[in-house]
Amino acid sequence: MDGIINIYKEPGFTSHDVVAKLRGILHQKKIGHTGTLDPDAAGVLPVCCGKATKVCGLLTDKDKSYHAVCRLGIETDTQDISGSIIRQCSIAGITEQDILNCTSQFKGRIMQVPPMYSALKVNGKKLYELAREGQVVDRKPREVVIHTLEVKDTDLNNGRFSMDITCSRGTYIRTLCHDIGIQLGNAAVMEKLVRTRVSVFKIEDAITLSEVQQMAENHPERLKDYFMPVDMLFSGYKKAWIKPVFEKSLANGNKLSSNMFNDMEEDVKQGENILVYDGNGVFKAIYKKEEREYKVNKMF
Repeated sequence: MDGIINIYKEPGFTSHDVVAKLRGILHQKKIGHTGTLDPDAAGVLPVCCGKATKVCGLLTDKDKSYHAVCRLGIETDTQDISGSIIRQCSIAGITEQDILNCTSQFKGRIMQVPPMYSALKVNGKKLYELAREGQVVDRKPREVVIHTLEVKDTDLNNGRFSMDITCSRGTYIRTLCHDIGIQLGNAAVMEKLVRTRVSVFKIEDAITLSEVQQMAENHPERLKDYFMPVDMLFSGYKKAWIKPVFEKSLANGNKLSSNMFNDMEEDVKQGENILVYDGNGVFKAIYKKEEREYKVNKMF
């Protein structure tokens, strides 16, 4: 299989678990995920198979959307509900308007200190490994972007509220919950997290591992319908089709010129990327226009 499948990762699975199980189901080794999702979290996990593994890093960089439930009055060592409680406090006096005023301050470009329980490395060792050894090390704040943050349901009787968030790569939603608690003069942890979107992959189109397994066993011919071709990730790019006589040049990643294309969408600007297809319409590469030539950016 070549392409990207939109997996609904269920709680209890790590992202690596999903990849391992898919390798067994699909009987192929070349499979990679597009960014970790905490074991307790659920939701969209695009998985790249075959030639599509070349875009794993690209999807990791894409904006993501989440639905999160935040629990007030509690602080844990992991910043989510699964951790050990460090502090508890009363939430008496906190109003819905307080929450709205507070969360509005976290929109746009903000600085986050990565949590100790994360996969980031310090001196070659993952932070969560150091945390499990009882160590706490200094972490530099990093800039992330919260594009949208909308408070949804508020249940102050039980100390909870939920948020819909769209954010940049590298944003820790549990750290966002933790920081909101601090800003409120209280404490907070992430109680639940569902990733609802990664780039063009939406939760309503996701498929569970068990559904993939059943399809592979009973209707393997239908599996291909759930794999998105790589070129669909680049819907805004112009396209060009190489003349058959120049297909070897394309296969070798050589420089191309306009006269080597059989058909081409016009008005390609300097520095612009285009999608290049062979004579049979199979997507082969991304090329960039430089002066009067096109130079290979990535081969597929």
